[in-house]
Amino acid sequence: MEKEQLIEKLIELEYEAFDKTRNVGGRAACQNDWPTFYIMRKSQYLTWNEEMLESFLSDFEEANARGWNLITEKYARMMKSTNPAEYDQIKEILPVQSEWQKNVIEQIVEIQVGWMEEFSKEHPNISSRARVIHTSEDQMDDTSYETYLRGEIGTYSEETLAKYAAFIVGLAKEKKNLAEMIMQNTIELYGYSSFEEIKELEWM
Repeated sequence: MEKEQLIEKLIELEYEAFDKTRNVGGRAACQNDWPTFYIMRKSQYLTWNEEMLESFLSDFEEANARGWNLITEKYARMMKSTNPAEYDQIKEILPVQSEWQKNVIEQIVEIQVGWMEEFSKEHPNISSRARVIHTSEDQMDDTSYETYLRGEIGTYSEETLAKYAAFIVGLAKEKKNLAEMIMQNTIELYGYSSFEEIKELEWM
């Protein structure tokens, strides 16, 4: 499949899994908001290369084949910070991460949180409408960017995680900011062309 086809297939599989995810407090409103879900996920995947997309698509298909929901796993991993008591009751059923995975995940998180901090300083009007950045700011009903990221990449297979880590290192060497790249994709999918254009708009 070409890149666009890979993205569309992956988003479709994610939404199917997201729709089936059961939350402690009942179904979340965002589970009924396909347009926003689509834009948020596509904004991210447009930055990926085909090799990364193929690898994570394979992860998803393999998980589905064995009856495992990667989106449920993602949110379960987030609860380690947002709902520790509930997490303690389910942590034993989550796939075990190797020490290599844990170390790589934390190195990635450090880099990406730094990028988000930079973006927030440069575009406070936009970042004020997004998630809080740090795990230390987590609330049960307000998950930070850091915690969300850690939960998401925590579902990647070792193969996908290695490809993603190489991608992050490559961007860092090129002095590119992934947070800014994703947000640029987001505003374009909403129909705008620049951060200045949306400065005073309630666009999200």
